[in-house]
Amino acid sequence: MNKKVVQTAGREQLGEFAPMFAHLNDDVLFGEVWNEEALDIKTKCIITVVSLMASGITDSSLKYHLMNAKNNGVSKEEIAAIITHCTMYTGWPKGWAVFRLAKEVWNEESEAATAKECFQNELFFPIGEPNPYGEFFVGQSYLAPVSTEQIPIFNVTLEPGCRNNWHIHHAKSGGGQMLICVGGKGFYQEWGKEAIEMKPGNVINIPAEVKHWHGAAKDSWFAHLAIEIKGEESSTEWCEAVSDEDYKNIQE
Repeated sequence: MNKKVVQTAGREQLGEFAPMFAHLNDDVLFGEVWNEEALDIKTKCIITVVSLMASGITDSSLKYHLMNAKNNGVSKEEIAAIITHCTMYTGWPKGWAVFRLAKEVWNEESEAATAKECFQNELFFPIGEPNPYGEFFVGQSYLAPVSTEQIPIFNVTLEPGCRNNWHIHHAKSGGGQMLICVGGKGFYQEWGKEAIEMKPGNVINIPAEVKHWHGAAKDSWFAHLAIEIKGEESSTEWCEAVSDEDYKNIQE
């Protein structure tokens, strides 16, 4: 049975400006047509790429569908044969244009970017930009503000193996932090205690003055909402990095 296709781009980008278009894009095109069972997803991906190529569409929308094709099992050899075959009917310039995009998608050097975009498709919240606090992390992390008023909330996304340093949220009173896992798999650990595995829906409450760290599993992207709890004279103290040996031990 095919995995259900879910799309929210219409509402996210045009929900207020063009609600009917957003509905047709998210609920009809992707919600119904892409989930119709007579054709498998891989075949639909190939048909979509061919249709866009024939129409002369060679912008980011085609690149999205090329990545979608790759993620649904279309190999580099298959896409090369598909584009070559279509070029015979749609024209040489279109073939060159599509091959330029396909090389980016199937190039091994772009694998990390593709993985990031795949994970973004699983998340409700944006991944955001490279984390400005990256100096306190081992590996690459990203930060996206969800709320900057009343209660500060940020979505923190970490690539596989990424984790932050041991740290402490200080406060004279109140303070601390709450984590809500929204994607992937990761770990949370307090100083002197066993690590806790985190999966979507798990909530971690971190009191002030507790030394701890949190990060992604070695084989999974990980995203959590970080909610700052209001406190008096609050601050964050960054400590030493989590060693490779300690990180490895919690996953064995």
